[in-house]
Formats: sequence, structure tokens, C-alpha cells
Amino acid sequence: MSLLDLINEPNDIKNIPEDQLKDLAREIRRFLVRKVSNTGGHLASNLGAVELTMALHLFLTFPEDKLIFDVGHQSYTHKLLTGRKGGFDRLRQFGGMSGFPNRKESPCDPVNSGHASTSISIADGIVKARDLKGEDYKVVAVIGDGALSGGMAFEALNNAGRLKSNLIIVLNDNKMSISENVGGMAAYLGKIRTSSKYTGLKMNIEEKLKNLPYMGEGIVKRIKTSKASIKSLFVPGMLFENMGITYIGPIDGHNIPLMLNAFEAAGQSKTPVLVHVITKKGKGYAPAEHDPASFHGVEPFDTSTGEKKAEKSTKSYTDIFSDTMLGIGESNANVVAITAAMADGTGLKAWSKRFPDRFFDVGIAEEHAVTFAAGMAAGGLHPVVAVYSTFLQRSFDQLIHDVALNFLPVTVCVDRAGIVGCDGETHQGIFDLSYLSSIPGFAVMAPKNAYEFEDMLVFSCSYNGPSAIRYPRAKAYYGCKTDNPIVLGKAEVLHEGKKAAIIAVGKMVKVLDGVLKELTDEGYDLTFVNARFINPIDFELIDRLCDTHEIIITAEENVKRGGFGEAVALHMLENRKNNRFLNISLPDSFLTHGNPRDIRDSIGFDPESIKKKIKAILP
Repeated sequence: MSLLDLINEPNDIKNIPEDQLKDLAREIRRFLVRKVSNTGGHLASNLGAVELTMALHLFLTFPEDKLIFDVGHQSYTHKLLTGRKGGFDRLRQFGGMSGFPNRKESPCDPVNSGHASTSISIADGIVKARDLKGEDYKVVAVIGDGALSGGMAFEALNNAGRLKSNLIIVLNDNKMSISENVGGMAAYLGKIRTSSKYTGLKMNIEEKLKNLPYMGEGIVKRIKTSKASIKSLFVPGMLFENMGITYIGPIDGHNIPLMLNAFEAAGQSKTPVLVHVITKKGKGYAPAEHDPASFHGVEPFDTSTGEKKAEKSTKSYTDIFSDTMLGIGESNANVVAITAAMADGTGLKAWSKRFPDRFFDVGIAEEHAVTFAAGMAAGGLHPVVAVYSTFLQRSFDQLIHDVALNFLPVTVCVDRAGIVGCDGETHQGIFDLSYLSSIPGFAVMAPKNAYEFEDMLVFSCSYNGPSAIRYPRAKAYYGCKTDNPIVLGKAEVLHEGKKAAIIAVGKMVKVLDGVLKELTDEGYDLTFVNARFINPIDFELIDRLCDTHEIIITAEENVKRGGFGEAVALHMLENRKNNRFLNISLPDSFLTHGNPRDIRDSIGFDPESIKKKIKAILP
């Protein structure tokens, strides 16, 4: 019988003998590699956090105690140790187990999480609720060194120092988020890591200095009377200490007894404590250790080689972005590129190599990325900010206050827009059309295919105002290349028909093209329009379509509220257009994880369901 067979309920790990914990860690790693190789998922981060999670489970009691993971993509071992072993066969699949902490799955998950830099804020709040209610349980927040660079983490640390109550913050330091970490916090933690002897030094520094011949006593006296103090000079963790948070570390994040001792000591404190642990991302699986960035989030792969089981046969929209940007960069020296720790994921890796002086990775700090772009634009450059739709959400104020209000030439390239799939509720890019198109003066575009995406990117980088282009996580659709130039606020009529006009946004052009071919075979002749712009909308064309067609239909992969269809419907209402109207859009709800096709089928957003909705309104 394997050790994992003995773990079926929360807290079962406490029954494993201490001398068998290393064997359990090896079993967990083999289990994770085997399961993730079949389903895909986040591998390197989970392999690096095995012993850390085991030590936390030996220290805590579930579900009474609260363990909050930042981002949450390193929670697989936590799920194993809380009785969800069977869920790994359908990890991240529709109807299966989420790849992130999820309150619906288990009371051992205090909150859903999928974005960075949130765990300490959540923990601060839980601690305060615990104290106000007179309850007694432990609260631990786990945060990575990459997530610690986010501004929200600093705000939460500042607040934590004022709580005057026990909170344990575990800094899981593996020198990486997805890409290698950058910035001042990364450099600061690097100094701590390299200070391997500092723990002993801080305990014995005074005696060592006193023993120096001739000058030792004088040095000690001067240091003691200085503003800083010995501790400030020699303890790298003083950044946290000065915020009112006791610092312990750095310690080996793969040494369970050492971590358990640190957690137990931290649990005795009456104030917040930060335990700094050093881990190795991808530990225990050679391909992931060698290339942790590639194994951050993986598709199904061959465990013996680490190679993907099915390589992409065509370019993705991210690839199109990458290639097109290189061409723009060669012809326009004012264009610069910005990423928030996602150079690989957003397609800016090639740009960073070709134009290193015009590439800026600001770390996990999307808000700063947008305002940084505004400053560069105010200085005469044209920044392109490449970011996933779900992460752009946190920059809404900066888009309004710093970019749009100043009408600055900043291009925001919104990758992973629409239904993303397996990462689930926290990562679906289904709100961006609503929040972007609500901003006055912000040009918002969605290309129908790869050719149009290239044209929109070129147009946007020459446009003297704020703009955004949203595109899906998908293989690039090419279709037919049209010669209609991109003109601000103008749609493109693809086919003139009668009775009903369908206006599709972005990738929905491809979906509706297939639906319309079937309807044409059934005898219908409908007008087909590519919206191109979601803001400003081509209301001149809308009015003409209303005057010449009985029915207006809009289609977009965005929630209904605040979307393109709602804006068209409001325009028709305000201008007393009496046409029948159909809004094909996503429901105003959070969408679960799973294959995008399964998600669309479940909500009636698949081509066959869309066809039925259209036929139901046709005369």
C-alpha cells in the first residue's frame, strides 16, 4: 500500500510517521506528474511547493484553521491532503475539479483565488473577523516572491503590521512567478537568499565585533548609538520588521521539520510573522526543473520526455501579435512594449530580444503597467501593453484616470479574451468589452481573423489616442483577407441580404459565418456585418440596417450587461427603432472551468444553439 492510500480525509497526514514524510513527498510528486500529464495544468509551481504544503498541513488543523493561497495554482498538494485525490482524474475539466482553490469543492478552501497579490489582504480580513468574533484558529497566507511585487501585497503588509494579532505569512520564494522575477523586491529577496550565514550572524554579531583587535569595542559603541542599529545593518528582513512584522528566515522550503519548527514558533507570536522559505520550482521532475517557465502551465505531455502530446499545428493569435509587433518595431522607433511578468504568455519574448531597450517587464503589477504606459505616452512614445483580459480588470481605474482622461496614445492588447477554458471563473475573459467600451474616448476593437488583427495593430500603433484590441486564446483563423481599411468607428459589411442583419464581434464572425452558410442552404439570405469597433460603434450603419431590415441580431463572446448588443439595443430604443432584436451573448454569470466547447454547450452558446435562436426570430 502506498502512503497516499492512507490519505483520504483532511488531517490524515498527521498519521504518517515522520521518517516516512520524504517518501510521501516523492509519491505526491509522481502522482502530480502522472495526473497533470493527462489533463494539463500548473505543474512546476506545485512540484516546488510539496514539502511546504505538507509542513503547513502538519501544523494546521482543517477546516478549522485557514490556509489562503495567493493565485492558487500551487494548491494541488493541498487538494490531495484534504481528500480530493479522486478529483485529479478530471482536473480542470468540465464538471471536474478546479485547478485553483474553490469554496464549492471543500470547506478547506476559505476563498476562491486565481489572481496574484491577494492572499495577505484576505488573511488580514479573516484575522480581524476572527478576533472580533472572539474565535481562536490559525490563519496562514502563502504568497510567492513574484506576487509580493504587486502593490496590493504591500498595502496588505502595511495593514498586517497594525493588526496586533497572530497572522502567519509564508513567503514561498522560488525566484520566479511565471517568468523570472524583476524589480526591486526581486533584488531585495536575492540579497536575503545569498546571506546564508546571516541568521547566525545576527545572533552573535556583537560578540564577533568586540573580539576585533583595537577597534572592536568602538565599532560596537558607534553602531549602538547610530540611527540604524546592528539589526538594521545586518538583518535583510528588516523591511518586514520595520512594518511591524516579525521575520523568520530564509529557511529551506524542502526541509519539513525545519519549516514545522518555524511555523510552531510563529504560531506563538501575538503579532504577524513572515516565514521566508526558499523552494525550487519544478523540483523532482527534471524537465520542469530545467525549464520551469514552460512547465508553469502545461498541456498534456509525455512524462518520459516532457514533450507535449499534441503540438499546435498553426499559429495562435498571440503568435500573430508577436510577429506583427516585430514589424511595427522595425518601422516605428517610438513604439515600446510593456508586460506585467508575462513576456512569454503575451508573445513579447521575441520583442524583448530584438528591442531590449524598448521592452519593459514591470513584474506582477498591471495597475502600474498601465500608468507607466501613460507616462511614457505623455513623454512622446507609443506604448503597447500586452496583458490577459482577466488581469487587465485590476487596471480599470488606471485606464480611465491616467490613459483615457489624458487621451494618450496607449495601445492595450487584450489577450485571452472570451471563454478561456480550463482555468475557470477567475480567468475567463468575458468582461473586457463591457468595462473597456464604457470608457469615453477609448477605441475598442476586435478582429474577425488574423489578417484583420495585423491591420488593427498597425492602425492602433499609429492612432493618436487610447485604444484596445481584444483577441482570443485560440489558433488564428485566417478566412478571407479583405481590402477594407481600418477606419475609426466603422464596421465592415461582409454580405448584403434582406429581412435580418447579423452584426458579429471579433471571433463570432467565424462562428456566425458557419451558421449563415447553413441558413443560406436552407433558403435564408441575411445581411452579415463584422462590427470591428465596439467603441465607437458604427451607429450610422446601425441606423441604415434598421431602416432596411426587420430584424437586428448582435453576437459577441462577452457578458450581456454592458456589452456591444446592449449598446446597440439602447441606441435603437432611444432612436425609436421598432425592429425586432436578438442579443446573442454570454450570461451575466461566472463561467466554470472546462474545455471551451463543453462550456459553450452547457450555456447554449454553441453554433447549433445559436442557429436555433436565430431561426426562432426569423420570419
